[in-house]
Amino acid sequence: MSLPLQGRTVVLTRAQEQQGEGRRLMEALGASVIDLPALVIGPPDEWGPLDDALAELDEFHWLVFSSANGVNAVEERLQRQGGSLSGRPSSLRLAAVGRKTAARLEGLGAEADFVPPNFVADSLIEHFPISGWGLRLLIPRVQSGGRTLLAEAFGEAGARVVEVAAYESRCPESIPNDAAAALEAGEVAALTFSSGKTVIHTAQLLEARFGSQWLTRLDTAKVVSIGPQTSKRCLELLGRVDQEADPHDIPGLVQACVQALDSTKQTGS
Repeated sequence: MSLPLQGRTVVLTRAQEQQGEGRRLMEALGASVIDLPALVIGPPDEWGPLDDALAELDEFHWLVFSSANGVNAVEERLQRQGGSLSGRPSSLRLAAVGRKTAARLEGLGAEADFVPPNFVADSLIEHFPISGWGLRLLIPRVQSGGRTLLAEAFGEAGARVVEVAAYESRCPESIPNDAAAALEAGEVAALTFSSGKTVIHTAQLLEARFGSQWLTRLDTAKVVSIGPQTSKRCLELLGRVDQEADPHDIPGLVQACVQALDSTKQTGS
């Protein structure tokens, strides 16, 4: 019995620094995986606002993380100040959007006090364990391109929110040759996206490599998205989404890829 992705080439868009759980899971299902780094994670333009906020952690009730990148940045800056997330003030509680974010906190000895049932920001707001009224929240986030939904929603609920840039995700200089060659040859069965920015940057990289007709390079590939906001960006820039992950995490993205390609088999396309 063949594996569900046997003989299929899948391109994974991801952060340049992040080796992937997605690759391991895809390969275990038989896929030939090509990485397409679409994000370079680095520091924000200035550390001052984050450092100032972290110096006053005892004045916050909650520290809310929407990504593992935010966790890493905060831990690094706290250590520079002689502290750590595991040694945070006892009154400060931690919230994490997503399994990966929660796992990173746990790995630092700072287990999240709250993780929403669905791995999207909207779910965190909907299921937050207490009223936001009167709370003071610190939300570290990507410098540009991220959603301000959390800050806006908590602000409307009566919380005092401090939102600061903790990192920036920039576009790499070029697309790897193996990914470009596979797309040019029409060998890619599926292209997966794990964030809205990976969609934006992939479009930029493809246009730089292939010119104005870059979108035709995706004609043979299924477009697979990790969640609603990523799907929205796919529709805007790529014109379609063939499958969306549920749950909105890496294992869900892998399963969505299987489903998208299984439908291809069934229709004979």
